[in-house]
Amino acid sequence: MKSFFVPRAVSPAALRRVIACAALLLAVCGQWPQSGLAWTGADEWLRDQLIRRQASVQTEQRLAVIDIDETSLAAAGPWPWPRERIASMIEQLLGAYGARGVALDLVLPEPADAGGDARLAMLSQHGPLVLPQAFDYNGNMPLRVGRLSGGNAARRSDDAVAASGYIANHAGLARAAHIGNIGFVPDPDGVIRRLPMQTGFAGRDYPTLSLALLDCCGGTASGAADGPTGGMQHGGGLRRLPYRLQWDAYKVIPASMILDQSAPDELLRDKLVLIGSSSLGLADRVATPLSASTSGLLVHAAALTAQLDARAGLAPAPWPGRPIAVLFAAATIALCAWTLPRKSALVNVAVLAAASALWLTLAWHMAPHDALFGISGPLLGNLFMLAVGVPFAWQLSQRQSRRLLDTLRQYVADAVVDELLRSNLVDPLKPSHCEVTTLIADMQGYTTHVAALPLEQAAELTRAFLDCLTGPVLAAHGTLDKFTGDGLVAFWGAPLPVPDHADQALDAAEAIQAAMLVFNAERARRGLARIRVRIGIESGRAMAGDFGSAARSIYTAVGDSVNVASRLETAARDLPHDVIVGPGTAALCRRHRLLNIGALTLRGKEHPTTLYTLLAHAPQQGVL
Repeated sequence: MKSFFVPRAVSPAALRRVIACAALLLAVCGQWPQSGLAWTGADEWLRDQLIRRQASVQTEQRLAVIDIDETSLAAAGPWPWPRERIASMIEQLLGAYGARGVALDLVLPEPADAGGDARLAMLSQHGPLVLPQAFDYNGNMPLRVGRLSGGNAARRSDDAVAASGYIANHAGLARAAHIGNIGFVPDPDGVIRRLPMQTGFAGRDYPTLSLALLDCCGGTASGAADGPTGGMQHGGGLRRLPYRLQWDAYKVIPASMILDQSAPDELLRDKLVLIGSSSLGLADRVATPLSASTSGLLVHAAALTAQLDARAGLAPAPWPGRPIAVLFAAATIALCAWTLPRKSALVNVAVLAAASALWLTLAWHMAPHDALFGISGPLLGNLFMLAVGVPFAWQLSQRQSRRLLDTLRQYVADAVVDELLRSNLVDPLKPSHCEVTTLIADMQGYTTHVAALPLEQAAELTRAFLDCLTGPVLAAHGTLDKFTGDGLVAFWGAPLPVPDHADQALDAAEAIQAAMLVFNAERARRGLARIRVRIGIESGRAMAGDFGSAARSIYTAVGDSVNVASRLETAARDLPHDVIVGPGTAALCRRHRLLNIGALTLRGKEHPTTLYTLLAHAPQQGVL
């Protein structure tokens, strides 16, 4: 894993705040997915998944779709059909079937049979018929086909999508009373998610086909600026289609059934009708959130459904999606900022995963109410915390663990530290009762030895003496409790219990004596006085663990056996033995021979304590 460089001048808490702010900024930026940033595709994909799963299969009863499909072409003849046949089909729908209005999704840029064109012109001028024209938005070349007609004087240019060209009907149909645009503006991935409800061209605004049909015969005036979902708008006049219904919910009737009048009357009476084609040889196939390939006619049907829902008050009430998304992201990031330094990486990953799942559940309910908010925003913030915040916290935790281990290695032999790591204890430094052997060593006459020395030489003497004590203790796998100026305290049996802790302490005492022989030989060669070390050793039950405060940790052992070891070290001052061993250690040791040197009432004790010394180091005469 890549390591984070943490400047010493910047505290980890400050860096955590920076990471949290960056995650929140990313979540806020994600509320504008239409801005063309890198995550736009991911946001749209997420919304498509929600739309696809929420779309209803309930039959749309307010409109019907007439499809000039392959079956109809086989029955009535190949395309292009005579205009007489198209006019007859429209007359059948408006007359015998009693449709409320008809919108044609087929542009007729060239005149054909005069009688049929005349009938279509009459129907478009005086009947509830909406003719189409298709605007082009690419601007690659000036496209001018047919005679452009309809439209209203532009009112608000920001509500209309600017077109670069058009394909309109021939001049004989230019006087139609109702004209609707059937042009699309796909998203960069080619999916039709939005429609230009108003298209601006040459100073006029032209409504989309569904709006024109409602203006023509929808009853109450729709208003040219109304969007398909009650005003849920994307900038530039594009409105997101909710795609509330699955394609199977629309009643699609083959055109041949209208021509031979075999279509059931109840499917068409008082309905709004759209006529188009799904025939691969005729219709444009488009991708939508519901399907990778469908007839463009059904997209206009979905827009008409949305308009009818808005009129009937069936459209979901608007929610403030963006504020909710930002507040949710802020709450999640604040929670993570609190858990990162306090919980494990696994817990933090689980928190982010749970927050992401909760957000997707909330977005499921919000998506129909707000077309503008970015579903991916909070997820982007969570992903940033997962990719940056969690590794950063993990690295800080590892750094702290390494620092604690390095500190522990100053007090405990490497082998003991390694065994602690292998034991995988939850809290190896937690205070607990254990059997330990304590060794306390001190320099006799320290003040006399250093009184006449310069400070530098006194420090050098102290350091060299402590090296003679520390090396043997750590070599014997002891835990170095503390230095006492000119001595040390060490113990065995904690943090890891060992069965031979008494013998290990005696091993260290022997090694200290051997080191002092070498140390004193060197001093004698330089004409300096010998240094005597006093050692007290005792075994017994004690409480060992971290007894530090919140500001500083200290690993030590407390108990009566520790106090006895201290008294024994002090007693050695008046005894002719450097190593004084208590009865507890004498009872436990197995690898060393001890010499009973009598009993002594120690300070703080009511009864005499039997004292021992290492037999190998019992002097033959006098006091060293």
